[in-house]
Amino acid sequence: MRARSRFLSAVGMTKRGNYFALSSVSQSGGVLFRHSLVQEDLMRGLASFVGVSLILLAISIAAAKPAPLPPDDHDMVVIVFKDGHHQSFAQSQIARIDLKAAQVVYKDGHHEKLAAAIDRIEFGEPSLTGMMPSRNHYIGKWEVGEGNGDKFFITLEPNGDAKKTLGEEHGTWTWVDGEARIAWDDGWHDAIRKVGTKHEKVAHEPGKSFDDPPSNVTTARNTEPRPI
Repeated sequence: MRARSRFLSAVGMTKRGNYFALSSVSQSGGVLFRHSLVQEDLMRGLASFVGVSLILLAISIAAAKPAPLPPDDHDMVVIVFKDGHHQSFAQSQIARIDLKAAQVVYKDGHHEKLAAAIDRIEFGEPSLTGMMPSRNHYIGKWEVGEGNGDKFFITLEPNGDAKKTLGEEHGTWTWVDGEARIAWDDGWHDAIRKVGTKHEKVAHEPGKSFDDPPSNVTTARNTEPRPI
């Protein structure tokens, strides 16, 4: 033990706590090396810095993680009928499709009768349907043109009923491919659709379908606008 102490003293080392440090200055090859007890403080500081950096990195990753998206009203259920035409519905608005009764049951309780026999049911791609106005977008009172410069009003109810202030006032409406299609009891058919940032009303006289050229096209304005 005495021999080791004499050796350490000879090389300039002294015991500091649980380790030995050079307490003197030595030269080797013209380069000066200095060792002191600050090594322990440096190691502790480095460990603290690394620990804090890892915590900050974890916080930044958690903050950058995108929040879950809210339910999208534009996730579509597309019903394809046997006669070839199709009808789209927002998944967030319907409770179920009753195939036996051939009707759509909405979450608010009202039912919508399907016009033809169903061939199949598909789920629309968001990229194709994401820009379509929802059914809810068309509910309300619309100011539309007659085609001769005069105006009248069309009201679309949540339960699928439609009313107008011109001619036979009653009809029914459905939401098809992002537009409201109205069948009036007097035989006329109207469609209200979004075109760019505006809306238009397209009218088809009795005996004509929505696939035929329209009888007139006028502007349409919802006096009770709702979100897309």
